[in-house]
Amino acid sequence: MFENLLGNLKEQQQQIKQQLAKTIVTGDSGNGEVIVESNGNRAIVNIKIDKNKLNWEDTEQVEELTMIAVNKALDLAMEKEAEASQGMMQQMMPPDLGNLKGLFS
Repeated sequence: MFENLLGNLKEQQQQIKQQLAKTIVTGDSGNGEVIVESNGNRAIVNIKIDKNKLNWEDTEQVEELTMIAVNKALDLAMEKEAEASQGMMQQMMPPDLGNLKGLFS
């Protein structure tokens, strides 16, 4: 029984990982200076920089705005990953457990 359950769990995790790879979230620095796109697996897939909105002489500003946008994108990706994991857990719960399903939502 447990081998079947674990095998099913691994298969569902792979499906979630594939689904998250297609899920794109966007984080920005606040005013659109730096926009970072991440997939749901927390991999950065694109970075856009509006050269006209940045002072390229101020390296610290460019670094900080990039870091802000990256962190926002990764936070959103983590939220998507958590949602997908919760959904998987809810699907795995047997229907006869009544109100215990509420623990994962």
